[in-house]
Amino acid sequence: MVSAPSLQRRAFLRGRQTLETPLRPPWAGDEGVFLDACTSCLACVAACPAGVLVERDGRHPVFDPRRGECTFCAACVEACAPHALDFGRAEQPWQLKAEIGNACLAQRGVVCLSCRDVCGEAAIRFRPAPGGARPDLDRERCTGCGACVGVCPTAAIVVAPAQEAGRER
Repeated sequence: MVSAPSLQRRAFLRGRQTLETPLRPPWAGDEGVFLDACTSCLACVAACPAGVLVERDGRHPVFDPRRGECTFCAACVEACAPHALDFGRAEQPWQLKAEIGNACLAQRGVVCLSCRDVCGEAAIRFRPAPGGARPDLDRERCTGCGACVGVCPTAAIVVAPAQEAGRER
């Protein structure tokens, strides 16, 4: 069996010193296990009714939250014949969480509630503060669905694996 190309090596050869973990489809589990099982058939991409799964990084599927919200409908899992996406790998679909960066309009005193308005889990709330309300992200409630990413007018919100969230970007 031929193993998948090293993404770390590819990043190094392209002049990038660090490589962010790709946002895989829900229920992908561990990156190495996923890459070993994924045949790059992209059936999961075709099955995604929300259109948030796309082909990237060597024809493997990734989640692009800028395109919309993952509804966790599981159509991608059902379409995955090689079982690279598998309900049995994790209790949760993934460990992604949203992050609100410094470009946030509300953090700069401009009234904007776009992210709060689309968050179905009410994970983003606004607390009163001098100069205007400031966003408060409840990481426990956040599902990493990405609904808040595409509506942010300044691209201040990203979705990242929980272990990378909070890291300086």
